[in-house]
Amino acid sequence: MADSLVIVESPAKAKTIGKYLGSKFIVKASMGHVRDLPKSQIGVEVENDFNPKYITIRGKGSVLKELKDASKKVKKVYLAADPDREGEAIAWHLAHALELDDTQDCRVVFNEITKQAVKDAFKSPRKINMDLVNAQQARRILDRLVGYKISPLLWKKVKKGLSAGRVQSVAVKIIMDRENEISAFVPEEYWTITAKLGIRDSLFEAKFHRLNGEKKELGRESDVQEVLKAIAGADFIVSEVKEKERQRHPSAPFTTSSLQQEAARKLGFRAAKTMSVAQQLYEGVELGKEGTVGLITYMRTDSTRISATAQEEAKELISSKYGENFLPETPRQYSKKAAGAQDAHEAIRPTSALREPDAVKEFTSRDQYRLYKLIWERFVSSQMASALLDTLSVDIAVGTAVFRAVGSKVSFPGFMKVYVEGNDDGTTEEDKYLPLLQAGDKLVQHEIDPKQHFTQPPPRYTEARLVKTLEELGIGRPSTYAPTLETIQKRGYVAIEEKKFMPTELGELVIEQMEQFFPEILDVEFTAHMEGDLDHVEEGSEDWVKVLGEFYQSFEKRLEVAEEEMKEIEIVDEVSDELCEKCGKPMVYKLGRFGKFLACSGFPDCRNTKPIIKDIGVGCPKCHEGKVVERRSKKGRVFYGCDRYPECDFVSWDKPSSKPCPECGSWMIEKRNKQGVRLQCTSCDHTENLEENDEEAAE
Repeated sequence: MADSLVIVESPAKAKTIGKYLGSKFIVKASMGHVRDLPKSQIGVEVENDFNPKYITIRGKGSVLKELKDASKKVKKVYLAADPDREGEAIAWHLAHALELDDTQDCRVVFNEITKQAVKDAFKSPRKINMDLVNAQQARRILDRLVGYKISPLLWKKVKKGLSAGRVQSVAVKIIMDRENEISAFVPEEYWTITAKLGIRDSLFEAKFHRLNGEKKELGRESDVQEVLKAIAGADFIVSEVKEKERQRHPSAPFTTSSLQQEAARKLGFRAAKTMSVAQQLYEGVELGKEGTVGLITYMRTDSTRISATAQEEAKELISSKYGENFLPETPRQYSKKAAGAQDAHEAIRPTSALREPDAVKEFTSRDQYRLYKLIWERFVSSQMASALLDTLSVDIAVGTAVFRAVGSKVSFPGFMKVYVEGNDDGTTEEDKYLPLLQAGDKLVQHEIDPKQHFTQPPPRYTEARLVKTLEELGIGRPSTYAPTLETIQKRGYVAIEEKKFMPTELGELVIEQMEQFFPEILDVEFTAHMEGDLDHVEEGSEDWVKVLGEFYQSFEKRLEVAEEEMKEIEIVDEVSDELCEKCGKPMVYKLGRFGKFLACSGFPDCRNTKPIIKDIGVGCPKCHEGKVVERRSKKGRVFYGCDRYPECDFVSWDKPSSKPCPECGSWMIEKRNKQGVRLQCTSCDHTENLEENDEEAAE
């Protein structure tokens, strides 16, 4: 007979924990939050110390009734929500809703869902931590005040349906600032001179380095001509060879931020997808005879700390699988680097390093397997020896100039045997081998290649870059990155083109108004300071009501000024050349979540809308009558289809090329990867690189 009730957030977590605890425990799921602020009103009594008026979330009444009934049949109720601020708040809300005594030891937390960790956690339950609860309440109320006070003002002065958020607004501002940088960027010319040289049947490249003993910038063609004149007719002679060994150290185990960044780079996952799949791995996967097992530790963390037990297990694995020489002299420890990192939990790691990815592959989905493999490899590599690389730097004298060739090779792979961190540019570090060279060697000149280049503007933000920037600036915390990026897209403030963020006209309009009347909301330092204050509330060193009061004092004055001085902006729809096929009135351009679309000017009498068709200049490969046009799915993803739809149902996620396959004549598509853009035949195995002018057109 069960004498204890355990409440967790999800059925999957309930299933896993139930198997570990046995028949004396009933484990049920609250399905997330059960209470929240009402949607229909602000729900905060500002004059009464920001007292929140919580209500039962619509649809959760039956869940609460089931939990209440179950709680009355047992002697003890344990609240086992996730081990973070939000989980603590869920536990507190449950305690109030079920009329439990929250001063009793009813709270149970564990960083990993394994049999031992769960059983150990139930040996030492604790009281609900009100500092954590108040930190979460303060964040929720702070965001509610900003959203529910500024949004109606934007509806009234700008456009109905607009909304403003605290962290989200800063994220949009960062994206908009980058776009302004790109617009204002003035390319600068520069040149390079590469010499293709040979010795004993080996070819290698060297680049111009110095002239007349000094570094010389090649800013114009005249600079290049000066160098070419100086080396004309001269021999290429090796003047100096420098060899040295350098170490390359492994990356720290994953935090929430670094996991989102690396999953974006290596797996192409959006931040929200990464967190969703990680949640599944954390809550438990059925592993055949082994039963349901939580495969990773808790995935919302800013810590790179690893337990001694996990390190010992990693040491055992590395020693047996790769050899003693792949172990570092002492176990690796990583310090926290992120602004405001709390170090509350361990880094994200496998619950057992001995459970290799291939052992779980048959029991997991493709996405679960790929993410688990990434986490496993990152953790194991973080506990391995450094890699050793032999580097060679060769100076080559030619006339009064010096060219330099640099090469390296891995002499001992160390951690690189398992994993190498990606980067935001998508480039890979490849070994550049040089032939055996020594001072005095005379080299054969095969080619001198001067090339003109232009500096490039700073890149637009990918999800990985934006998450990294938010973390470095101290904006948001591990649990906020994914929902922040989702929100700014849902509100139509940013759009994604080729996996990069661009501000929409709507986003720019809102940020302009916010900058004028609520500059502190968009101020990075102010927002980071607010995050610090919330952390102090969590630590118990700040009073949450005081933090809110200090913020609201100046915020309220800003609201009054904005109400008086913000001018009403009339957004005039741009009239298109197209007529509505339903009523004959002109179609106008409207701005929606995924950019511009066409709508009938006769709205609301006529509600006809249609997407703006972008002709990519390729004939339909299926019907050979229509043209291929760019469209967007309901979720905003770009795809390509025939403009004769529905007569022709041709559709492709990849951009078709106008160039037929030279081998079989079938149509080809553009495929993007880290090395650039390639054309791939849809019928045979033929692939080819895009020519430079084709690639520019593709961009």
